Amino acid sequence: MSQLFPHLFEPLGLRHKTLKHRLNFGAHTANMAEGGLPGERHLGYYLERARGGAAMIVVEPVPAHRTGVLTRGNFLHSDDAVIPHFRRITDACHEHGAVMLQQIYHVGQHGDFDNSFEPSWSPSGMPSYHDSDGSHAMTQNEIEEVIEGFAQAARRAKEAGFDGVELFAAYHALIDQFWTPWSNQRDDAYGGTFENRVRFSRKIIERIRSLVGEDFIVGLAVNCDPDIEVALSIESLCEILAWHDARGLMDYVTCGTGSYFDFFKLMPTFIYEDKLGAPFAAALKGALAHARVQAESHVRTPENADYVIASGQADMVSIVRGQIADPHMAAKARQDRPQDVRPCISCNQMCWGRRSRDYWISCLVNPSAGREFQWGGDRLSPAMKPRRVLVVGGGPAGMEAARVAAGRGHRVTLAEASHQLGGQFRLAGMQPRRAQILDLIAWYEEQLRQHQVQVQLNSPIEADDVKRAGADAVVIATGSQPAGTGFQRFWPGNDALPGIGRGKVWSVEEVMARRARPGKRVLLVDDGGNWRGCGTAWHLAEQGHAVTLVTPDGMVGKELVRSAADFPLRRKLKQLGVSFVTDSAVTAWHGDAATVVDLLDGGEQRIECDALILATPNVSETTLIDALEEDTLEVHVVGDCVAPRWAVHAIYEGRKLGLSL
Repeated sequence: MSQLFPHLFEPLGLRHKTLKHRLNFGAHTANMAEGGLPGERHLGYYLERARGGAAMIVVEPVPAHRTGVLTRGNFLHSDDAVIPHFRRITDACHEHGAVMLQQIYHVGQHGDFDNSFEPSWSPSGMPSYHDSDGSHAMTQNEIEEVIEGFAQAARRAKEAGFDGVELFAAYHALIDQFWTPWSNQRDDAYGGTFENRVRFSRKIIERIRSLVGEDFIVGLAVNCDPDIEVALSIESLCEILAWHDARGLMDYVTCGTGSYFDFFKLMPTFIYEDKLGAPFAAALKGALAHARVQAESHVRTPENADYVIASGQADMVSIVRGQIADPHMAAKARQDRPQDVRPCISCNQMCWGRRSRDYWISCLVNPSAGREFQWGGDRLSPAMKPRRVLVVGGGPAGMEAARVAAGRGHRVTLAEASHQLGGQFRLAGMQPRRAQILDLIAWYEEQLRQHQVQVQLNSPIEADDVKRAGADAVVIATGSQPAGTGFQRFWPGNDALPGIGRGKVWSVEEVMARRARPGKRVLLVDDGGNWRGCGTAWHLAEQGHAVTLVTPDGMVGKELVRSAADFPLRRKLKQLGVSFVTDSAVTAWHGDAATVVDLLDGGEQRIECDALILATPNVSETTLIDALEEDTLEVHVVGDCVAPRWAVHAIYEGRKLGLSL
């Protein structure tokens, strides 16, 4: 029993099963199917979380019907061919004590024709909030067809070895659409009165139970989105679930936040507070007499999870992104080792960010996610022959390469030119609401200490120093630097911004490192549409500067669309008084003003300001690489000094190299 998290690690009965504790790995779309079947990537992904101690794993949704296909990586619907492939996963995960469920879904009016090649079926033909399509109002025969689709999916799940299913009634998907008066405008047996609106879900569950018997868990996934007027209120949701609970229709309910109306809170980034879904789970728990209640949505950490259980807000907790980041979270927390849990930074960049582009998901801080079958999970196997390794540069690429190499038994020295580790990643962590990055850097510092990496700070390294070190292998991770030229992508023929030498020009790195002294009025050129520029604008506005943000894109934060962070970011910047100038770029700097061109019509305006801040492309720092080019040393290069990119590339390359040394 954990001394630090005693409530989280109590067993919990769930119908015919007993969960070994209360920390679960909830449903999410990993999008890893090949030809509609789960393969080695799927097996490795879920098995690693079972090895890592998750009590219950809810495998990503299978569509209930041909009109419910949503992603390229969806499993085959209505096809028994999936059964033996899922059996491999359930058998493997059961060996580690995980209770295994599968989610079944149909998103109704919010479907995706590009993947389904079918019209979206819904209660009343309402429009999609996924794209600009309308939907088809189902006939009663079609409703019966979909009910049978849910039931047959549950039957296949049982034959595949799953212990139960979770029905997707969340985020205004099909079941929720029948419950919600706004989207259910029917005047037949499935619409109008309360009893008619819950008929669809009741018949699904009753049909499932008739096929699978009593020893099978049936759960419901729901959500609360109080900011959306037409969505179900928490009071209405409590009434609906209490009705199901009184009839013994469900064994548990899991409650998230956001919806297809407000997608940004569905997988909340660091902009949102921790434990976002816990108050709604607490409301449901007060309304239900029998079913277990699970809290989800930005619970994030074992500390948060234990608090949610101890305070009586929920019976169990789902942490998804946290267990993508560290699949061994449960085991480490149970062993009272929370300092060893690799923290999720709530960035959404490689989980939802890749899923939003219809790729299989991974993780910025844990590039083994989705590659477990190739890289041996999230565990480090000993090197065949320990070697002396010198890592030059303490940013994310260098820290990860050093951690992995040392974890495999190599003797590692990490030399960093500055007084602290983290590089530009640390500067990102100093932007508003992004301190989770600093938590990750602290985790690296602890892991490097545990693996006995010799960390040398304030240690700039030159070629002669490398040669004198006598290392068997050298890893160069010296990063990148601001170009200082004002080059902007929109204007590829101009190597430098006219007037750049007039002064009062700073990079976003200089701003976040507090080396810049901008005046009151600041013009920030955001050439990337990401946190590098947008987060710095937020920081400057919070510090009292009058910020004008110029971007060549049609919207501020274009690159953040993939992580579902762009709208709440723009809303925050507007609240802070930041002015947006879109579809534009700076063509000249005058020392006290900038000439800004409208890229749509070529019109120019002069914007008076006290400083010009540049979020423009960096250049790789290759001084040491160039000096060692003709040497016979074994030299490896990772991160921004290969090409200026992001932390995800740096950590991936550091992990990959560390595994190969």
